[in-house]
Amino acid sequence: MKKSSQPSFLLSIFPIIVLLTTLIGVIIVKGADTAQSISYLILLGTSTLSIILSAIFSPQPVAQIIKGIKKSASQILPAIPILIFIATVSATWMLSGIVPTLIDYGLSIINPKFFLLITCAVCSVVSVLSGSSWTTIATIGIAFQGIGNVMGYNDGWIAGAIISGAYFGDKVSPLSDTTVLASSSCKVELFTHIKYLMLTSTPAMIIALLVYTGVGLFSPTNEASQSLEIIIALNNSFNITPWILAIPIITGILIAMRIKIYITLAVSSLLGLIGIFIFQPQIIEMLGYTTSWGDVSIMCSDILFTKTAISTDNELLDSLVSTGGVSGMMPTIYLVLCAMTFGGTLIGTGMLGTITRTFTNKIHTLRQTVTATIGSGLFINSCTGDQYLSILLSGNLFRNLYKKNGLEPRLLSRSLEDSISVTSVLIPWNSCGVTQSTVLGVATLTYLPYCIFNIASPLLSLLFAWTGYKIRRLKN
Repeated sequence: MKKSSQPSFLLSIFPIIVLLTTLIGVIIVKGADTAQSISYLILLGTSTLSIILSAIFSPQPVAQIIKGIKKSASQILPAIPILIFIATVSATWMLSGIVPTLIDYGLSIINPKFFLLITCAVCSVVSVLSGSSWTTIATIGIAFQGIGNVMGYNDGWIAGAIISGAYFGDKVSPLSDTTVLASSSCKVELFTHIKYLMLTSTPAMIIALLVYTGVGLFSPTNEASQSLEIIIALNNSFNITPWILAIPIITGILIAMRIKIYITLAVSSLLGLIGIFIFQPQIIEMLGYTTSWGDVSIMCSDILFTKTAISTDNELLDSLVSTGGVSGMMPTIYLVLCAMTFGGTLIGTGMLGTITRTFTNKIHTLRQTVTATIGSGLFINSCTGDQYLSILLSGNLFRNLYKKNGLEPRLLSRSLEDSISVTSVLIPWNSCGVTQSTVLGVATLTYLPYCIFNIASPLLSLLFAWTGYKIRRLKN
């Protein structure tokens, strides 16, 4: 048996080059939607390629490769139940009338010119309070996506405003798991981390709000008559009542009580299902069921697990209120599992370690250190397909380097957040990118250019490092 050896840099980088080249080729030839739909095949292919190349040129013990996959799985697999419950929340909140009610109120109250601004601001507040961008997008985000579609906004702009607000709130919330993870992994007190994080996050958010305001003021929107048509169709199909909003209020209370997220989503799904019978009994008939116990159990199963559509005599509204259930989330789950496999093989074969060591060996200055952190964070985020694993790996990789170069640990924790937490949603095969794309019904590469906050954050982090603004050296 060949001795275990560390893979070379060229060998390690080759599978990643193949992955990116293939994706870019598919995007050019077939478009972003096709690229996202076959990303799981590309990830499996490059995972296999990594193992074959390792076996031929740099054999590693099988136990080490399995250990790498387990490490990746330990971070990603807990997201699977959350994805399933997000799917059931989306379905039950739509058919119980929660989302239709929010759309109705939104169309009646929000000035179309300020829609993007309001969307971003509201999502940021909800995300700060909940500490979860995923929950924010899966609930109120879906409603905003529907409102924006009716108003005539481009899907990318709507999703970008939702995601920018949700990820800003998540990033600066003391309730956020990624914020806690980034601070703890760098041994930085939580509120010290958040305060320092605000130096880059606040201007990034201000830039985003200004852009969304400008786009809203100068974008053509649909005539008020079209919104009125949707409002009429909504009221003809659903019982629009403020009482239905008791369900999201209860959900908010559960979040504030710090109940585990999958339990909160499960309870929200159950309440949404009950809400169909209480507030929208006509939907049962529209779906072709009766109120007999046999039909009720079948209907509940169908709503939760299969695609459901109702006819409202309005084509746009029909597309808005159709749901996918768990079956609609399965492609997302497959892609997340494939991303987990790819990240695990890169870790297990030692390829990811070789690449990161190559880039950090000759780093000495402040500018080099922060630039390497941002670049490495983006790179590792792309390789592992998971923000939690990326934060942990990057924290371990750079902690001693920051100490050696006399840099504060809070600079490292901020750089990790600016390069990993907010960019995870921009990567098509990352668990965040896949989830939000599925929930909002907008391809990752379609909304990417419009996520102003998520793009501005790493750029501002680099700018502050290169100017030295608010960065102190540690005394030896």
